[in-house]
Amino acid sequence: MNTILPAHPFDDALPALEPAAADDTEPHARTLSEHAYHQLRQHIIEGHYPPGAKLRVEHLKDVYGVGAGTLREALTRLVSDALVVAEGQRGFRVTPMSVDDLEAITRLRIHIEVDALRDSVRRGDDAWAQRVRQSFDQLSAWEQPVSIEHRAAWEACNRRFHEALISAAATPWTYLILRMLSQQSERYRRVCIGLGDSKRDVHAEHTCLFEAAMRRADARAALALEDHIGTTLAVVRNAPPGTLPF
Repeated sequence: MNTILPAHPFDDALPALEPAAADDTEPHARTLSEHAYHQLRQHIIEGHYPPGAKLRVEHLKDVYGVGAGTLREALTRLVSDALVVAEGQRGFRVTPMSVDDLEAITRLRIHIEVDALRDSVRRGDDAWAQRVRQSFDQLSAWEQPVSIEHRAAWEACNRRFHEALISAAATPWTYLILRMLSQQSERYRRVCIGLGDSKRDVHAEHTCLFEAAMRRADARAALALEDHIGTTLAVVRNAPPGTLPF
């Protein structure tokens, strides 16, 4: 029986979370729904559909090559991801963005992730250190610097690195919550491309975080992570008037 929690990303013994589907759903239909969901999700995160934009089923079903029912299923999943807002009989819209929203996301992410990192650095064993080092090396290969065409690959490695750092202490609930917050943060990170973020040395931030964790300097690692997470908010706050899509 499926659990509502995702598998621990570094524990193969736990069952992977499978998307909920009715028993009479055809495999091909599930594949189409998954494809539409992932494509639309990525396009929303990348900003192809602006915050607050109307998502018209009749138009999008042709864009993604699926039926109206399949498209609505994908949109409903995106509502659960907090990337889409359902408006009853009026349909769907892209979830709005705002500085206040980013502030709330940032505060919550710092509260949860920094605490998990501090505990993880204290408890981590040799296997944990190896996971962190491996994920850091993979991430480093994509951020010298981060290019637009490789942004999706970098985001995946970035999430892997952050999850490796907390893997000695995090629970499945921790990952579930942080993945949703990170997904929301990614929308704002995309917006920051071309703003003051272009002067940001993300690799240096990750290196500082990695080195503190490897030295088991939990307080230093916690401060580095808090600064790292808060930088996107600082860039958005300091954006020149008229440069943000919200």
